[in-house]
Amino acid sequence: MDANLKKQLIADSTGLATYEYIANNIDTIDADLPELVEIIVNVDTSGQFVVSTARYLHAINAEQYAASIDVLVKAAIEKDREHKYLGDLVASLYGSDYKEHAAELSVADDNFRRIYKRLYPSTVI
Repeated sequence: MDANLKKQLIADSTGLATYEYIANNIDTIDADLPELVEIIVNVDTSGQFVVSTARYLHAINAEQYAASIDVLVKAAIEKDREHKYLGDLVASLYGSDYKEHAAELSVADDNFRRIYKRLYPSTVI
């Protein structure tokens, strides 16, 4: 990633440009991915594109991109205060039947536990 592109991505106020860059260049960005994730986390105030990026990377190769997905999920938990995107994120990462497995997923994955508590604050798991 060159300096001009980095400036453009940092200047984008939503994170859409960074998400599109990641999606359109997935085969060549492995070395730049940590920096791209940092950029999108910093510019996306709502969590929309942070969540979209996490879902995309998970769909492409969850194992290969696990570290980046973890950073994005943690950011999404903090940014999506209105819970507009967390429901889609949890279903994408843990399956549409995640509610049925909430107890075991909560024990195994702190991110799941945190998302679940945000979405269902009165539920005991």
